[in-house]
Amino acid sequence: MERGLVVAERTDAHRDLLREAGEHASGADAELVLLRVMTEAEYEADAETLASIGSVENVSYDSRAVLDAAANDLREMGREVLPTGIDVETVARATDEDDIDTAVLDTAADRDCDHVFVLGRRRSPAGKALFGDVAQRIVLDFDGYVTLSAG
Repeated sequence: MERGLVVAERTDAHRDLLREAGEHASGADAELVLLRVMTEAEYEADAETLASIGSVENVSYDSRAVLDAAANDLREMGREVLPTGIDVETVARATDEDDIDTAVLDTAADRDCDHVFVLGRRRSPAGKALFGDVAQRIVLDFDGYVTLSAG
């Protein structure tokens, strides 16, 4: 592994995934890209929150502020969890709920990542067949290594 992409949020399961990715990166002297993919609904809710805070503080936030805040949050989580000495880049993207896997795969390609770390959801085989699964689509479509951890 030269550069790994870790799809992460602020949950205990994601912290464990980030810790595992950090161990891989440390052993391989690799870089990590931490990615937060927000759905449009999450993005809109966070934008409304920032707007309300801004109105109280007489500050105006642009549309990029939500993504910057999410990237900064990931950076802080990386500092808390990852071993020292790992080069880390943080990225936040907003997308439709149906395009989360595409956002992950596009970011991996844009950042030249050769390994993706992602959490999967426990679903029945029928549920996966009927509704699909973001992690499953990443495993099938990514041209590199994928570490899939159960969340």
